[in-house]
Amino acid sequence: MRDSLTARLRSVPLVLAAALAASPALAEYRTKDVPAVTGLDPATIAPNTIAFTDHRDNPASPENGLVPFTEWGKRSPAQKALLSPHPAYAEPDYVQTVNGVAKPRHEALKVYVAEARFVVPRPADRIDLKRFATIPFVSRMDPAIKHKPLSPADATPTKDPAAAFARRPDRPWCEAPDTTCIESRYDLEGKLPLGVKLANKLEDGGKKIAEFVSFQSELRVLPPDEAAKLVQLTRIEAPVAGAMEQNIFWVNQILRFGKFLAVMQPVAGDPNKTAVTAYMTLGIKADVLDRKKEYERVPVLRNLLPAQVLMGNSSFNTGTSISAGLPTYARNRIAAFADALAKE
Repeated sequence: MRDSLTARLRSVPLVLAAALAASPALAEYRTKDVPAVTGLDPATIAPNTIAFTDHRDNPASPENGLVPFTEWGKRSPAQKALLSPHPAYAEPDYVQTVNGVAKPRHEALKVYVAEARFVVPRPADRIDLKRFATIPFVSRMDPAIKHKPLSPADATPTKDPAAAFARRPDRPWCEAPDTTCIESRYDLEGKLPLGVKLANKLEDGGKKIAEFVSFQSELRVLPPDEAAKLVQLTRIEAPVAGAMEQNIFWVNQILRFGKFLAVMQPVAGDPNKTAVTAYMTLGIKADVLDRKKEYERVPVLRNLLPAQVLMGNSSFNTGTSISAGLPTYARNRIAAFADALAKE
């Protein structure tokens, strides 16, 4: 009897392990690169797999995966309209004062767009996106970024006349119904702070690079009329069951905007599954990418070229958050969101 009891006890960990491995609530999603997400049939995506593309199809280019904003608008007008901060968004025009002289300036942007699609083993009508449109949830997606509530009146484009170019034409930021307004900060990790210090020594009276990225955003579940338009993006012939976004409208440096968007639609022929199409878009100041000569002449900074760092191709890249580069950051953010949908 004792031997029989011992054998049963030994089998418990194996049984538990098998049960946990089979449980969809504990699924861990992994990304798989595909040529394109648009048009990809959700039924063909393997369980716990995220079909992912960020259009990095030219490895020889230092800016592989970045596209000029104007070209993006011509090539993908639906993306430009729905993944920009708002449909009428244009590259910034503003007045800049240099040595006491005010000059008009047009700022060119380049855009990084990551697209992903995965399937959650849960009916679309049982996913309550309001549970995910909160600061605690966003904090879980990337613990390296710290978030706190922001009063809509304190949104920089609203209160600062110099930032008027970043305002929405239809409403003030964070004043849509059921919107959470967020102030966020990310301190650069690894060797990047040291690299920033060295790079700042090269600046002769110019604007210094901060050792952190701070940004403001609004987080919300989209109302049905706005969500319904997103079929233009997903190209899935099914009604949109829900959508949420985090819309970054102000950043202290390097970027001008960012957006995380997730769209839920039922899987055709299987009401117990939901197809999720997720996007991460980041608008980068083109002049930041042009900083090359001053870094190239300093051996220790040759790998600090902004395009290399942003696209994760530098020895200064580290970790799993923004310091790892935009492609790694986007993959990890989308994978964390997929895991959360499956487990909640």
